[in-house]
Amino acid sequence: MDSPYPSSWYLAGEFVISAGSVLFRKAPEDPGKLQICLIFQRAKQEWLLPKGRKDCGESVELTAIRETYEETGYPCELMPCFMPTRAPEVGVNVKDAYRETRCTEPVTIMVRNQAEKGVKMTWWFISTIKGDGKKVEGTQMGSENFQSEFIDADEAVKRLTFKGDQAVAAQALAIVRRTTALESGTSQSPSTASSSQLLTSPTGQKGQ
Repeated sequence: MDSPYPSSWYLAGEFVISAGSVLFRKAPEDPGKLQICLIFQRAKQEWLLPKGRKDCGESVELTAIRETYEETGYPCELMPCFMPTRAPEVGVNVKDAYRETRCTEPVTIMVRNQAEKGVKMTWWFISTIKGDGKKVEGTQMGSENFQSEFIDADEAVKRLTFKGDQAVAAQALAIVRRTTALESGTSQSPSTASSSQLLTSPTGQKGQ
């Protein structure tokens, strides 16, 4: 019996799993402002978000944090935020349903058809710096030549080279700002307010 919903199947070797994150920090000169860390690919003159392929045996969450650290040089961790999700709470058996809660789930999943190379799936998370927030030198792989820079959040979204990356960063920024507003008591609670107006799906947009 076939499922009533269209499905695609990809065998081992026909797909690549990647993960990355939108890395935030409070501006050192003004803690009331947010900054996003971008990486600049010198060879191609492109502004990008940090991401990379998942290693064997590695979770996508760990991949996102490892790649963000390696490519930016900033120690970081996933940032719990209020966001839409269909994932249930641990140990709770409920019907699949849209809800909003404070979590560290992916904010976007990109699926790209790479023709004869199969498909590439990228999980995007929200992260924040940890510890003293100082940059560590020498974290990039030998083949990488990135310059990392924290930029005003709104400017960072515009500076990204690819529209898909812009959409991911804009969505993450909307979620972080709404989380800040909820925690400060200046916004409606997740149970009474929908974030659908804040979030824009990057589906169909070209990304890096």
